[in-house]
Amino acid sequence: MKTARPITRRTFLKHTSAAAVTAFAAPMIVPGSVLGAGSNTPPSERITIGFIGTGKMAHDYHLSTLSGFKDVQCLAVCDVDATRRTHAKKYLEDRYAKDGRAAKGIDAGDDFREIIARKDIDAVVIATPDHWHAIPIIEACMARKDVYCEKPLTLTIREAQLCIEAVRKHKRVLQTGSQQRSGVFGKFPLAVELIRSGRLGKIKTVHVGVGGPSRRCDLPEEPMEPGLDWDRWLGQSPWRPYNSVLSPRGMHNHFPNWRAYREYSGGGMTDIGAHHFDIAQWALGMDQFGPVEIIPPADPNATSGVRYLYASGVEMIHGGPGGCVFEGTLGKLRIDRGVLTSEPESIVKEPIGERDFHVRRTQRHHRDWIDSIRSRKQPIADVEA
Repeated sequence: MKTARPITRRTFLKHTSAAAVTAFAAPMIVPGSVLGAGSNTPPSERITIGFIGTGKMAHDYHLSTLSGFKDVQCLAVCDVDATRRTHAKKYLEDRYAKDGRAAKGIDAGDDFREIIARKDIDAVVIATPDHWHAIPIIEACMARKDVYCEKPLTLTIREAQLCIEAVRKHKRVLQTGSQQRSGVFGKFPLAVELIRSGRLGKIKTVHVGVGGPSRRCDLPEEPMEPGLDWDRWLGQSPWRPYNSVLSPRGMHNHFPNWRAYREYSGGGMTDIGAHHFDIAQWALGMDQFGPVEIIPPADPNATSGVRYLYASGVEMIHGGPGGCVFEGTLGKLRIDRGVLTSEPESIVKEPIGERDFHVRRTQRHHRDWIDSIRSRKQPIADVEA
């Protein structure tokens, strides 16, 4: 395998056509089950997938779910941590062996470009830290692969604009990891239907209660065990010495706290905030639009209080109880994970009628993505969601 070239923000923005890379050098072992034996889905009808990032979210949610779909074949995994990618490879091989499907042949590497370059892979799942979303998304689209990417879609607004351009230009299906749109964790689709059916009257304000912004990373240097490509983990972000808070070695049962630092994430505002601000936008019917004015809090050290003003007159405010609180001329509604309440109670008690607004209901977020790949229709959480 050739030595991978480094990726910097400068070279990425100046040369975005650098997706041509040699495929995995090692020959792939293809069992009979991959060719159709022991499965009801012919190989020509299966969606083949590679995973970019195999940490906790990938293991707990993406690997376990997608490997259970009979019309999906997972072929490769990639992670800059050798322990994590080896664990993901073994997990998939063991899962397929248990199901009587492919037991061997899962490739494991440390360079996402090798997965993207493979012509036998249809789509990729990106579950990396936020600063490592945009480049794989764009290169995957250029290679005509469909994408599932964890939220938030990108670290910066400009990166998001480039991703939207890539998805639209290359006619790709991209599902963001905004699972609340699929009804995961709560009755979010119902809340949207109630609001867009006019149960609250004209919406005046929306309070979104999530964590605060990230801060500059000032972690001290720590010794690093072998097996992690630290330079590649940093990618286009400024160089800094290793600290285990950012990328704990090997397998672990917690979400690493790189989310707290602005070099890699927007903090709580773009972590859980990506979920709840998304629901607020969805309920307002503003998927393709945003606020016309953003007003920061008067206190420069405040961790909440940003105000977002919309052309319709709606004011969205960062702060308040968890989830989203919508206030209209006819009442108030709060939606959070496991919570759906209203004042008056009749707003949520009265069923949605045939003539009311209906969102497209999906049973499972990953299944919606796979079905959208087949139909070439937009998924429930499109790139602009």
